[in-house]
Amino acid sequence: MIQKDCIIIGGGAAGFFTAINAAEANPNMAITILERGKEVLGKVKISGGGRCNVTHAEFIPKELSTNYPRGKKELLGPFHTFMTGDTIAWFEARGVALKIEDDGRMFPVSDSSQTIIDCFTSEINRLGIDLQRNEPVQDISVENDFFKITTKNQTFSTKRVVVATGSNPKIWKLLSKLGHTIVPAVPSLFTFNIKDKRIANLPGISTEVSVKVHTDSGKVLLESEGPLLITHWGMSGPAILKLSAWGARLLEPTNYHFKIAVNWLQHLTADETLEELLALKLQKPKQTLQKYAQFDLPKRLWQSLLDASNINETQIWADITKKQLATLSEALTNSVFQVDGKSTFKEEFVTAGGVDLKEVNFKTFESKLISNLYFAGEVLNIDAITGGFNFQNAWTGAFVVAKALQ
Repeated sequence: MIQKDCIIIGGGAAGFFTAINAAEANPNMAITILERGKEVLGKVKISGGGRCNVTHAEFIPKELSTNYPRGKKELLGPFHTFMTGDTIAWFEARGVALKIEDDGRMFPVSDSSQTIIDCFTSEINRLGIDLQRNEPVQDISVENDFFKITTKNQTFSTKRVVVATGSNPKIWKLLSKLGHTIVPAVPSLFTFNIKDKRIANLPGISTEVSVKVHTDSGKVLLESEGPLLITHWGMSGPAILKLSAWGARLLEPTNYHFKIAVNWLQHLTADETLEELLALKLQKPKQTLQKYAQFDLPKRLWQSLLDASNINETQIWADITKKQLATLSEALTNSVFQVDGKSTFKEEFVTAGGVDLKEVNFKTFESKLISNLYFAGEVLNIDAITGGFNFQNAWTGAFVVAKALQ
């Protein structure tokens, strides 16, 4: 049996960050990372289209916590210990400069996730951290205050275990065997599959909207706003991804069949829009409606909404009836679409589910049930909207765990 001071299960973002910070704080600690696959840091590699969306430029803990549908309350304290500014400083101290994009997402200046991977791998080499690949953990047991970790090829004994395996059902099963409650996993970040002639020919168009999920009786269940992207299979973009994250548990029982209402004008009501349309009728009587888009909408979207309102390409403002304008105002502010299924958002598969947060002490991220068992990252029932927030959860949890591993 191989004796170690600390075993970290999972060679991803949270596992590496825990190992590096723990080794710096405790230079004599013998740390081993066990990774089930041949490759490490797989999610880091594909994140942000291969650029790695390291974090998000939100520097107030309370504001940052509002981006976590699950974990909002629990992360508030840890964010006071380590959050965005600390992440930036941590990477810059190791020669990795980050930049802020217009939407607040932060990437390495190199625009390559390999920069982050190289930083982590050089740090574990510098600190003498043992990395073992192709070592899937098959069993975890506790005997006389020691953990026995059995992998495919070896058996380890250690006093401290950090589980940083992300959404891994096999590890959740082992933790369940140890007494932990596992909240069942459901997809959290996904796009909406919609087949509708109003958007069939508009892939690639993006515009600012507000969007609601409501019941057949009209009760609003979820709402969000922001950019909406029309795709070949339906709708995506931050406005949709926010709905998918906040509605992860609500939408799963519907088998992802539900209705959404899109307000293409974001904040204008149907009545306010009708007033503006009537004013345009007076101002531009001879102008063809199809020729010039209004309300700063993309031209092809404007034309599609006119078609849906039975306004043809030859009609001029003077000839439009008030009834037609009322139909158009409804199309502009309350376009209802049927969602029939979901698609994974790029390769960034995020789930809601994992170790029940009630069973974790968030001052240390230690199990309340088993001493010296710690969790970092998405193995916990914590997930965020898109934009670098899931990585920030990994960095924060890993840093707090590393501080606790004395």
